[in-house]
Amino acid sequence: MMSNARIMLCGLVLLGVASLARGQESNSPLAQPRQTNQTGFPHELFGWVIPPDNPLTPDKVALGKELFFDKRLSADNSQACASCHKPDKGFTDQQPTSDGIHHQFGQRNAPTVLNAAFSVMQFWDGREPTLEDQAKDPIVNPIEMGMKNFDQVVARVNGIPEYQTRFRAVFGGPVTMYDIQRALAAYERTQVTFNTPFDRFMAGDQNAISAQAKRGWSIFNGKGRCMSCHGWNPTQPMFSDNRFHNIGVSAHKSDFVPLARKALAILAQGGGSQQLDQLAIQTDMSGLGRFLVTKDPHDIGGFRTMGLRNLLVTQPYFHDGSQATLWDVVDHYNKGGVQNPFLDGGIVPLGLTEPEIDDLVAFLATLTSPEYAQAAQVEFKKQFKLSRTSRPQRDTAAAMGLKGRNGPGLGGPFGDIGPDQNQMAENPALLGGR
Repeated sequence: MMSNARIMLCGLVLLGVASLARGQESNSPLAQPRQTNQTGFPHELFGWVIPPDNPLTPDKVALGKELFFDKRLSADNSQACASCHKPDKGFTDQQPTSDGIHHQFGQRNAPTVLNAAFSVMQFWDGREPTLEDQAKDPIVNPIEMGMKNFDQVVARVNGIPEYQTRFRAVFGGPVTMYDIQRALAAYERTQVTFNTPFDRFMAGDQNAISAQAKRGWSIFNGKGRCMSCHGWNPTQPMFSDNRFHNIGVSAHKSDFVPLARKALAILAQGGGSQQLDQLAIQTDMSGLGRFLVTKDPHDIGGFRTMGLRNLLVTQPYFHDGSQATLWDVVDHYNKGGVQNPFLDGGIVPLGLTEPEIDDLVAFLATLTSPEYAQAAQVEFKKQFKLSRTSRPQRDTAAAMGLKGRNGPGLGGPFGDIGPDQNQMAENPALLGGR
């Protein structure tokens, strides 16, 4: 399976599969299936993520590519999958939240398609298990692509003669919703991006990243505690634990308990996956995250740990796109998130200094693949300049553990109850016991 997938993807690139996709974006080099002979590519893992009932073939991937860029899959022919997942923007739209049919905005940031093949579950809340399952939901969401139901989708596609021919050639029968999903998922699985400076560094090229980035890599694995959720190893190099965590992002604007009760009452009516999709995208209950799927109080405000590759072309950040720069993201973690009753226990003040934050961001920049290097350099300069004058999430006192220790309660809305960083270097058993 592994070698066949590698050969197939290489063949797609070398043969230049013909495309009938709509719009210029589909002809971009960034839209084409990618080779697997990239430094750092997890060949064995890739073999495992290809479903037995949906093997990759050149014709199927080419069909999926046509569908991905085809606006005729939306109710008014205005939206395609590529409308929110643009190749030149790292297969995102680089908006805080995405707009769909009739310019309606949802509640969630568009996750990148890049390396989505390796995700154990799909969407920010993991409400779908596979790319095949994920592919269908935006098409029938009222504010995304707006089709009324799956029968309408099949009728629309089946009414296009070229698709009738292509589906019979690829799947041996007429158009079905399941085969639309399989074709889309096949194309999405070819969007794999590695060969970053970091990958080359880990392969033995000591000059692939700068001294500053090496310091950042050390912070990533040590004081910054990033590896707790964004771990890396050669067989699982995605920088994600594929789990769900409340890191305090939704706590900025969500009153969790009343919203959770409201959601449970609605879900009890049994609306199924489409209802769940609409609650996640269209309502103020979106901030409940994984709880909408599991109904487990431990999952309130929890969202999937996303991978860290190509961050400088997939901005803004977090499930609601609320943070504009990587400095804002690190500031959020540095102060220990935003306190709420469901905050993940691993979210604590980090005590990172400004030079250490710069080092950490320099490391994250090395996770950029070559095809996005130029765009990432432009974005890095933009974010760096902004970080010198605007840091809305920075709270140095909270980051250094200076809030909440010398009086009752918290020291502020972004405070913490931990010891300061100097005390953390001492014997923890002695803290508060002298």
